[in-house]
Amino acid sequence: QVQLVESGGGLVQAGGSLRLSCVASGNIFGFDAMAWYRQAPGKQLELVAEITRIRTSHYANSVKGRFTISTDSAKNTVYLQMNNLNPEDPAEYYCNVDYRARRLGVPRNIWGQGTQVTVSS
Repeated sequence: QVQLVESGGGLVQAGGSLRLSCVASGNIFGFDAMAWYRQAPGKQLELVAEITRIRTSHYANSVKGRFTISTDSAKNTVYLQMNNLNPEDPAEYYCNVDYRARRLGVPRNIWGQGTQVTVSS
């Protein structure tokens, strides 16, 4: 069974840093894209950062210069390094992955369970 397990969330002071991790396991041949989303209470789901198969990355304007998405292909892991966190960043953060279970297989999509990020002010 393919699943994503997230970790790294928690409480941090404004201006502090956190690194989120998302580990994929199961029958995965390769991925097409990995991304981080977040959802604050009462707000819509927001795309924070994404990285493609060719290692190009994109960020929401609100996190540019502060957040960095990266991958470790050997470990099937995607990270989100969050620096200079501010009181507008608290949310539930979700990992999302487009992958294939076999060579030339159909694209699949899976979500992580979410990890909470809280910023004190």
